[in-house]
Amino acid sequence: MRTNDAIHLGLMLLAFAAAYLVPFELLLLAYVVLGPAHYFTEISWLHDRSYFLPHRGIAVALAVVAAGATLIDDASWFGFAMWAALVVCAMLAAATSAAEGTLIFMAAIALSAIMVSSGSSLAVLGILIPTLIHVSLFTLVFMTLGAWRSRSRTQVALVVVYLIAIAVILLAPPTAEIRIASFAQAARDYFGNVGPALSRLFGIPGVRLDTRLTSLLAFVYTYHYLNWFIKADVIRWADISRARLALVIAASAGSTALYFYDYAFGFTFLLALSLVHILLEFPLDSLALRQLGAAAWSGLHGSGAAAAPVKTRSSAARTKASQRTGRS
Repeated sequence: MRTNDAIHLGLMLLAFAAAYLVPFELLLLAYVVLGPAHYFTEISWLHDRSYFLPHRGIAVALAVVAAGATLIDDASWFGFAMWAALVVCAMLAAATSAAEGTLIFMAAIALSAIMVSSGSSLAVLGILIPTLIHVSLFTLVFMTLGAWRSRSRTQVALVVVYLIAIAVILLAPPTAEIRIASFAQAARDYFGNVGPALSRLFGIPGVRLDTRLTSLLAFVYTYHYLNWFIKADVIRWADISRARLALVIAASAGSTALYFYDYAFGFTFLLALSLVHILLEFPLDSLALRQLGAAAWSGLHGSGAAAAPVKTRSSAARTKASQRTGRS
């Protein structure tokens, strides 16, 4: 096992153990402390790769949409904003032709009609996209794609361990007591709507932010952040100038300090910052989903070669950057 893979496994098990022992406290600390550092470093990394978009100006529009979405009180409209941004990014980053872009748009219209007719689906989607879908599902996509590309049994094992950890938390939830009541309340303020959203999605009444769900969120959030940081030698997010690195560190520390200085304002700022980084990552997520689909198709048809990076309609420079991407 390579040193990096051993560190990867160790951090995953550490996040799993901490999620069992102090789920409420870990969830908040991960979101408030590790979160800003992840957001600023990833935005910096995406900026150097033109956000995997044809034009950086589109990224500015996405950031404006994300900031504006924090002011939307209606859950369905918020969900529509998240869903529309994801569809647009898929059309721009993952479609290789105008015909494919049109197909994506038509499929999105059909799915949108289904969600609108069902009443609360858009609201549920708006809650789950920035939370579980972003930190867990897309993390799993990148891990699986990395394991496929590298043909590494160790990385396949890491994917399996990740899924087992989630299953253990769901099937044998921890019984940890709340040690810091204010942290538990803050965690409910941030993530209290995830339980009802899952309840409506799966038709299971009474799902709430209990120890089971909090432990799950604490694990996937903590690992999501750690998984990004330990990939510095793979995707080179730390290869930036000292001036920018200092700015990133200062902005990250300032964001965390702002939360503890003024809870209400810090809450709003972190939410906006989180949404900005999520929407700016949508093009990369869309590209990764396409590449994973191509890998699965290749595997079903018996092709032994690893999936080749999918070319997009963006600039040649960004295409070369996309060929170097991958978090695992």
